[in-house]
Amino acid sequence: MTRSITADDGPGRRLRHHMPGWAASLVVHVIALLVMALVVSDPPRRLAALSIVVAPADRDDEMPDFDTALPPLPATADPVPFETVAAPAVEADQTISEVPGPASEPELPLGGDGLPDDPLGELAGFDLGSGPASGPEVGGLGLRRAVTVAASERREGTGGAVDRALKWLIAHQMPDGGWSFDLAKCPSCQGKCSHGVERKDRCAATAMAILPFLGRGYTHKEGPYKAQLEAGIAFLAGLAMKGEGNAAKAGGGGVYSQGLAGICLSEAYAMTQDGRLQMPAQYVLNHIMDWQDPAGGGWGYGFKTAGDTSIVGWQLMALKSGNMAYLEVNPATIKNAIKFLDSVEEDSGAFYGYRTPGRGPGTTAVGLLCRMYLGWKKDNPALQRGVEFLAKRGPTTDLYSSYYATQIMHHMEGDVWQAWNTKMKKMLLDAQAKEGHEAGSWFKGVDGGHGAHSAGRLYCTSLATMILEVYYRHLPIYRGQATDDEFRE
Repeated sequence: MTRSITADDGPGRRLRHHMPGWAASLVVHVIALLVMALVVSDPPRRLAALSIVVAPADRDDEMPDFDTALPPLPATADPVPFETVAAPAVEADQTISEVPGPASEPELPLGGDGLPDDPLGELAGFDLGSGPASGPEVGGLGLRRAVTVAASERREGTGGAVDRALKWLIAHQMPDGGWSFDLAKCPSCQGKCSHGVERKDRCAATAMAILPFLGRGYTHKEGPYKAQLEAGIAFLAGLAMKGEGNAAKAGGGGVYSQGLAGICLSEAYAMTQDGRLQMPAQYVLNHIMDWQDPAGGGWGYGFKTAGDTSIVGWQLMALKSGNMAYLEVNPATIKNAIKFLDSVEEDSGAFYGYRTPGRGPGTTAVGLLCRMYLGWKKDNPALQRGVEFLAKRGPTTDLYSSYYATQIMHHMEGDVWQAWNTKMKKMLLDAQAKEGHEAGSWFKGVDGGHGAHSAGRLYCTSLATMILEVYYRHLPIYRGQATDDEFRE
């Protein structure tokens, strides 16, 4: 039945009733076009306003405020990233072969390399203090496997030495999952190994013990030491959470220890994509960024105090590892660190000093490696002059300096690398302990430099092992991702 229009119907209904179909369609389309015009015309006004806001932040002299530069960490994240895990027991008499797979700046005595005698920096009264703790799809670090581990070890003849070192490290793991520089406190060692040191820094000891396993491709998810590394990484992540990012202070260490923890947790996160590691790794990096001297761009022993090249090296390596693990790194921190390197360079950046311009071999090695990771190309004249300087000096028993210099030579490749590698490899293979409880570790013969006597056998073993892993731990950056994938803005 058709309903008729009455006086009670509104004017709109009466109009629609008498309006032809084409007219109704015209009205609808006119209204639609007006709406579209309004929508289209709005964005240009918003974009113009946005460009005015962001333009000043693009200037080098305008650093964005750090507190607003990073997104907040997820509030729903579990505050305890790992369950407490005890390290698998190692019997006291078990042999190695049986082990299953706000301070003022201190005046530091400097050695011939221009570096302090104690590169871990744990001097009385100087630690990470109580500065504020800042509260992806995960990709690879881009550092793993320039060639397969097996092929590299067959070619270089280093596989046995690395495996023996890893077994020694496992045999000296503490029951709580961490490591200690004081080997007398390890139940399976009890001082059988010489040159343990009474050092409280559990953070640095644990990070330095874990890094050689990550360099070999072993994690708590893959490889023969999964259970032991689960316990070790849990210990280190626990320090990060306990200290709200200040893992070093929670573990009795200093600013060097913080950088080591940042490298270790970032690499473990990148290699495994274990979500439990994202929060502790990011917390550690945030604290590193908070710690930076806002004026000079470096890192010092006190919170936001003037820095030195030695400390800067560890912090930048931690931030680079975090950046390549797709953790958040503030671009302003990196720009400020470049300013620090500029302040201690000589000869346009071919050489570097400790806190002022200089030409120390150790500080030069640190400075040049930082420049490489910050984007210097292989044909940079200053880089080439610095490499020539280090190559003429050659590898030494100072493992701290050789650790940085070996990476530089490996990245440069060619004749300079081949000559360096031949000498470095022979020295390390000859110096590795072959007998008793010390078998697989290093000290005598590589104890001529910074940190050897202040951090002892564990420290020397970690650095020597990572040097022997350079063939597959670090992809040469001039034919890989490490510099092409620059710090993300």
